[in-house]
Amino acid sequence: MNAQKNAQNPLEDIKVNIKIKLSMLWTSFMFLYIYVDYFHLYMPGCIKDILAGKVFVFEISYVFLMVAMFFVAIPVLMIFLSAALPAKVNRLTNIIIASVFIPYMLFNLVGEAWLHMYFAAAIEVFLLVLIIVYAWKWPYNEA
Repeated sequence: MNAQKNAQNPLEDIKVNIKIKLSMLWTSFMFLYIYVDYFHLYMPGCIKDILAGKVFVFEISYVFLMVAMFFVAIPVLMIFLSAALPAKVNRLTNIIIASVFIPYMLFNLVGEAWLHMYFAAAIEVFLLVLIIVYAWKWPYNEA
């Protein structure tokens, strides 16, 4: 009886608010963003370079750490802002921030990048493109 009922009534497809979708995409992006940096620590020579005060070609300094924190804080804030900002500002903010982050994610592949970094960058860019697409297609109120 239950099988017959399920065959006649497909699963309910609950519509998710665009703000929640964007917030979830930024959350997914943020998890990957953090884990790429974490896994980078396992690459040979990374810890030695950090102890020597270098990351890639950059000297570790207050300015370097502040810039790095700035680039981490933006997607963290976008998780909240995507759910909290009014629609018009939200749409524009998501399009601009995601568009700026795509070249930044690709810049991280410059130099000695391993396959896992290319894989992660592809997923990061895919998530950012989804953010742009969802924000671009933000539904309008029918008045």
